[in-house]
Amino acid sequence: MIRMVSAALLATVANAQPLAIVPVAAQTAAPADMRTSLDALLAASYPADDPGATMIVSRGGKTLYIGARGMADIASKRALTPDSVIRIGSITKQFTAAVVLQLVSEGKLSLDDPVTRFYPDYPAPGGAATVRQLLNHTSGIQSYTGIPGWMVAANTGRAFTTDALIAEFRDKPTEFAPGAKWNYNNSGYVLLGGIIEKVTGAPWYTAIDTRIVKPLGLTSIRYGNPPAAPNWATPYGPGGIPAQAVDMSVPQAAGGLVGNVADLAKWAQALHHGRVVPPALYAQMIAPTTLNDGTTNPYGFGLSNGKLRGVADIEHSGGIMGGVTDSLYVPSQDLFVAVFSNSDAPMTAPGLVMRRAAAIAMGKPYADLKAQPADAAAIAPMLGLYAIAGPTPAERRFWAKDRKYFIRRGEGRPSEVLYAGDNRFAMANGSLTWFRVIAQPGGGYAMEMFQNGEEPAERAMRTGPVPAEP
Repeated sequence: MIRMVSAALLATVANAQPLAIVPVAAQTAAPADMRTSLDALLAASYPADDPGATMIVSRGGKTLYIGARGMADIASKRALTPDSVIRIGSITKQFTAAVVLQLVSEGKLSLDDPVTRFYPDYPAPGGAATVRQLLNHTSGIQSYTGIPGWMVAANTGRAFTTDALIAEFRDKPTEFAPGAKWNYNNSGYVLLGGIIEKVTGAPWYTAIDTRIVKPLGLTSIRYGNPPAAPNWATPYGPGGIPAQAVDMSVPQAAGGLVGNVADLAKWAQALHHGRVVPPALYAQMIAPTTLNDGTTNPYGFGLSNGKLRGVADIEHSGGIMGGVTDSLYVPSQDLFVAVFSNSDAPMTAPGLVMRRAAAIAMGKPYADLKAQPADAAAIAPMLGLYAIAGPTPAERRFWAKDRKYFIRRGEGRPSEVLYAGDNRFAMANGSLTWFRVIAQPGGGYAMEMFQNGEEPAERAMRTGPVPAEP
C-alpha cells in the first residue's frame, strides 16, 4: 500500500518548492547542513500539491528541526504545517500501555491479571490471557482487524461501544494458546481500553487525557472523534481521494488518537525520562517479550526495540485510514524523530523518511544511491546464483530481463534493482536496502547485502549462472 520514493525523484530536490518551516519555542539551532539535508529529504519524499507529511527531529527535548511538505487540504489548497493534526494510528498503543502501567503502579490491577477478572464470561482460552499478554501481543485472541471482510466501510464508518466492539471478536477461535506465539493484535488493545474503563470508570481516552495529555501540556493529542480541530489535516487515500470512512471508536485504544509531531516529541521526552511511569515498569515496557518456549520478540508494551545505524532504538509506527505515522527514540543520543503523513498511501513511507532523518541527525547518513547508466557487458559476469552462508543457508538470484535487473532471495518475490555505480545496486522501490558485488582475488564474485541499509552486510558467494527459464 505504501509507495517508496524513486531514485529519479531524489534528483529533483534542487528544483523542489520551499517547505513549511515555523519557529518553535524550544527550538535549538541545528547545523545548516543538517537543516538543508532534512529540507531536501522532505522535498524529495512528498509532492507539494498532494497529501504529504510533517516531521520533527529533537535531541534532549529541544527541537532541532520541524517542517512539513504537501497539502493539508487539496480542495482549498491549504498546505500542511508542522502543527497539522493527523491520525496517529497505532502510536496510540504506547499511550494506552502507559495508562495501564500507571494503574498497575497504583495497585488497581496487575500485569498478571487474566481477562476474566474484568470480563468474567470471556470464553477460554482467550479469557486466561493476562494483561501483560494483551500488552505484548501474545494473547492469541483473534485480531478483529484481521477478520476476513471485516475492515469494510460499513463496519469502520459506524460507531461502536467498547462492549460492542469486543463482541465482534470475543467468540472467534483463538490463534494460539496465550504466550505461545507473538502476533500483532489490535483486539488486545481494545480489551485494554475496556479494562481502563472498568478500573477508572471513565472512557479510555478520558483516562489518557486526564493522566497524560493535560499533565504534560499536550495541546493536540486527543481522541479522534469528532474529527474537526484546529490545524486538522484532511485524511486521504490512494490518489488523493478521501480516505475510507472510519469512526475512531473502531481503532479505539489500539489507534484512536490524533495529534501533531511536536506533541509526540514532548510525550516521548517525558516517557523516556521517567515522568510518566515508574522506572521498573518503564523497563518492562521497553523490554523484549519472552514467549513460553523461551524465545524472544523485540516488542514490549506499545513499543518495540530496533536498531538504527547499529545503535539501539525504541520505535513504533501507525497505519490507519487517512494516516501513516512512524517514530523512534535513540536512548544513547536522547534523539527523537517522528514523521506523520495525512495519507494511507503516501508517496514515501514515513518510516523510510524517519530513518533517513535520524541517520542524518546522528551524523551517519545512509548511502545516497542514485541510478546511473549501466554497462550490461560489465555487469553480465556478476549475474548468477549466490549462496548465503550461515546457520540456515539460503540462495539469492541476481538476473537481467528486458534490460532490467532483479534480485530474489529463496522463493521470495523478485525485486527490481537499479545500478548505482561502483558495482553497487539500489532497490527500485526506494528502500534503504542495497548491495554491492565484489570481484574476488582468486576469481568469482561476492555479494554484500546491506539489509535496510544496516551493517554488517550479509555476504554471499557466486556459485554459478541462473538457470535458463523453461
